[in-house]
Amino acid sequence: MRDAITRLNAALEGRYPVERELGESGMATVYRPDDQRHECKVGRKLLLAVAVALNASCGPAPPAQANASTLSRQQMDFERARHQMVEEQIEARGVTDPRVLEAMQRVPRHEYVPAEYQARAYSDRPLPIGLDQTISQPYIVALMTELLQPEPDDRLLEIGTGSGYQAAVAAELVSEVYSIEIIPELARSAAERLERLGVSNVFVRAGDGYLGWPEQSPFDGILVTAGAEHIPEPLVEQLKPGARMIIPVGDLSSFQILKVVEKLPGGEVEIRDIIPVRFVPLRRNEQD
Repeated sequence: MRDAITRLNAALEGRYPVERELGESGMATVYRPDDQRHECKVGRKLLLAVAVALNASCGPAPPAQANASTLSRQQMDFERARHQMVEEQIEARGVTDPRVLEAMQRVPRHEYVPAEYQARAYSDRPLPIGLDQTISQPYIVALMTELLQPEPDDRLLEIGTGSGYQAAVAAELVSEVYSIEIIPELARSAAERLERLGVSNVFVRAGDGYLGWPEQSPFDGILVTAGAEHIPEPLVEQLKPGARMIIPVGDLSSFQILKVVEKLPGGEVEIRDIIPVRFVPLRRNEQD
């Protein structure tokens, strides 16, 4: 309102003549400095100034402000949807680790899906991300993360970067995440997305995840986000003693069983079945 009064006083003093022009977006008020004297009557100036003041104080917000307001409302909607997702889809199903719940609350899942699916980003389902790949159901992401029992100083390996969402959730809980994606386009886009979103402790490379990342091993935990026909021996070898691997294993044409593979201190392996799941297949490079 103060700006409107300032313009009102300026118009009364004759420093800024007021014109109204019709632009592309409709009627706009334009102010132009002019040193020439104007012979208008004070009454006419007053009417023009009042019109300008009212237009400035009561008219619609400029497009930039309107866009910012729309974006702000949209972000608030996403936050509410994310809170509801954690409460109703994850916590209600038995995921109780407070660090995992907080990570799921912080990571914006809508940023990891294509624009046409953002409105459904917090729904209780996997979503396509292109190239016949999907982003996992939120509950499964949270469950796999909790089963891994991550600690703040851990270094994790992820097989199947996809859009980067699981890696981003894990990155909230550990020191470093090394993620391998067999599809180069997905590896590149995930790395760019993670960088844009400020996730600096995830390292992505394109390659055959079945073989793991031997030069960075051993790992404190391994997450496999694709269905395997059997447990890959190279990944077991890259686990630290006492560490876990979470992996879906089974018939790739139907359902798999989510398994916890724990490497015991003596090197033996203990395997525990959790729940039936369905993942896209774990792909291999043709030459392997």
